[in-house]
Amino acid sequence: MAPAPRPFDYSEAFSRNVGWVTEAELKTLRNKRVAIAGLGGVGGLHLLTLTRMGVGKFNLSEFDDFDLPNFNRQVGAMMSTVGRPKLDVLIEMAKDINPELDIRAFPGGVNESNLPDFLDGVDVYVDGIDYFAFDARRATYAACARKGIPATIAVPLGMGASGLTFLPGGMSFDDYFGMAGQPELEQAIRFLVGVSPAMLQRTYVADPTRVNLAKRTGPSTPMACMICAGVAATEAVKLMLGRGDIIAAPRGFHYDAYRNKYVKTWRPWGHRNPITRVMLAIIKAQLRRMGAM
Repeated sequence: MAPAPRPFDYSEAFSRNVGWVTEAELKTLRNKRVAIAGLGGVGGLHLLTLTRMGVGKFNLSEFDDFDLPNFNRQVGAMMSTVGRPKLDVLIEMAKDINPELDIRAFPGGVNESNLPDFLDGVDVYVDGIDYFAFDARRATYAACARKGIPATIAVPLGMGASGLTFLPGGMSFDDYFGMAGQPELEQAIRFLVGVSPAMLQRTYVADPTRVNLAKRTGPSTPMACMICAGVAATEAVKLMLGRGDIIAAPRGFHYDAYRNKYVKTWRPWGHRNPITRVMLAIIKAQLRRMGAM
């Protein structure tokens, strides 16, 4: 006869976090609410990482279902979940770690009409939105700025990740990226250059034909997504606990495991920075040579 399962105990389940955080800070995290829009390549890992860190409340949005092309990087993508809503699967996985989680689900994704509810009571926003969902991303960051909510993003790039945080009262998402009013392809390029000023990943693309911003396609790796989860969760924890240095826009950072490099970036004036303008021209020229635009 199998033994009865042990009842869940929050303090014991997350006791190994204590040491890097205090017991009082763990209790603080238990009562914090994190919003995550998008539960795909990075978003699902953000949720599970922060759940294991002891965060007790989440607002989650996602409208897509799992499919085979998700298998290389998305934590909830398995044969048993093909065709199932990503939101449902990730909530089940998170609650299997912490059954006491307080989760508010937004199955239609984020948009102008539901952003006030999606960000209600939120302490930190962690961006997991699909790369090409520019309107939803811009609207979400603008709403965070209005509500005074810090927002952090970690973007998977090659076999590494770049990180940016936007603080209330600091440089805005639009001032940094300059995507407003631009055609979609231009927004895609400006977003790429903005999140990856160091471009550490550019030197080891093995098959350039797989990169095509105009067709919304590009390669990915599981390592990059996992590094993103560590980066974004760490920034979120620092923001929620009010300790540790926050590298906020126009400053950012990029770590590339393949090249064993870590670079801090600084782009004052955001998209108006002369270096950013030069990088935009270089990347556009390279994408044209690759046939990627």
